[in-house]
Amino acid sequence: MAVNMEAGWLKVLQDEFEKPYMAELRNFLKKEQGDGHTVYPKNGDIFNAFNTTPFDDVKVVILGQDPYHGERQAHGLSFSVQKGITPPPSLRNIYKELVTDIPGFTIPNHGDLTEWAKQGVLLLNASLTVRANTPGSHQKRGWEQFTDTVIKKLSDEREGLVFILWGAFAQAKAELIDTTKHHIIKSPHPSPFSADRGFFGSKPFSRTNAYLEKEGRTPIDWQIH
Repeated sequence: MAVNMEAGWLKVLQDEFEKPYMAELRNFLKKEQGDGHTVYPKNGDIFNAFNTTPFDDVKVVILGQDPYHGERQAHGLSFSVQKGITPPPSLRNIYKELVTDIPGFTIPNHGDLTEWAKQGVLLLNASLTVRANTPGSHQKRGWEQFTDTVIKKLSDEREGLVFILWGAFAQAKAELIDTTKHHIIKSPHPSPFSADRGFFGSKPFSRTNAYLEKEGRTPIDWQIH
């Protein structure tokens, strides 16, 4: 697992890569691949969220749990899939909410959210890898310690960020965030199992932009082209 990461992120996270848990995580990933398991995303995309959204450019964090575990889906951005892949159910529900939340939003013909990431939306999964067709397979191997540090560093060293926390798993991370400096938006997860219980109608995207504008910052253009 080569560490190819944007310089600002590398500066704030450098110490993490020297810690024992990260060595154990590297060994685990090598063993997974050595045992013939396919791991998603590909090595070059593991840190895609950090390379697409530099540390100093982050405005919004959308926290997911695991990468998608199907072929050609995951590319290192939470909730996003590569072009040419049918958007999964949670992403389809995110698009449905955008239609009612953002005037003029039209559902795109793909699920690649890179345009958001380039505007400062950090699309962060708590685990950055997964074994093919085995959801949750790389949880509790060290990634959560790493991504908790990411959240804490953003909370401590930046100001005026929006953290969008969908579902109980993401909302448990709220304790890492200084709410005197940042804004948290919570709702049920957009999964088909929970979207009808309060995700639909929660208006996270317009609420995010309202907060950014109040802070004197450029809002996000949520339209995917």
